[in-house]
Amino acid sequence: MSGILDLLNSDMGKELIGNITEKTGINASQATNVVSSGLPAILGAMKDNVTSGDGASNLLGALTSGKHDGSILDNLGGFFNGGDFSDGSKILGHVLGSKQDNVVNNLSQNTGVDSSIISKILPMLAPIIMGYLGKQTKNNGVSDSAGLGGLLGGLLGGSSGGNNSILTSVLDQNGDGKLDVSDAMSAISGKKKGGLGGFLGGLFGKK
Repeated sequence: MSGILDLLNSDMGKELIGNITEKTGINASQATNVVSSGLPAILGAMKDNVTSGDGASNLLGALTSGKHDGSILDNLGGFFNGGDFSDGSKILGHVLGSKQDNVVNNLSQNTGVDSSIISKILPMLAPIIMGYLGKQTKNNGVSDSAGLGGLLGGLLGGSSGGNNSILTSVLDQNGDGKLDVSDAMSAISGKKKGGLGGFLGGLFGKK
């Protein structure tokens, strides 16, 4: 848990948590739990989508359109103060689809934060994730589905076992068949270089 807390205690991490607490009324500890489990949940769903149907081409198109160029990371205050998170809701609709309610309820159950609050936070996180991925897509010259899958796989640290769901296989760190906060914390603070810890480190300005 110390890994994610270190990251969230960076200047950008504090700004992110501060804005979420201001917008939702929950405390910093609750916001930290939701962010540290919500980010990998959204990433995992993206990885699932890339491996099926037109998910890869659709996501790659969105990331290379110029809209998600990473500039959001340089002006989090402006993003939150703008108060328009409709783009985040659209992103979640594409990424999570019919699974959105299940993800929200799971995060709510395991963080103790009301599902209505979770539903407000996830649309705030989605554009931030897209901004980071868009920046990484450009910096790494990703131009096809294989490259995108590799990028997402690297951020997630890969999957284990025979479970077909990336979201479950990556986050179910304790092998109990359920996704919970301890799973998310373990995935994020894991020792795999370039995994979720690297993703969050990049997000929050730490190497």
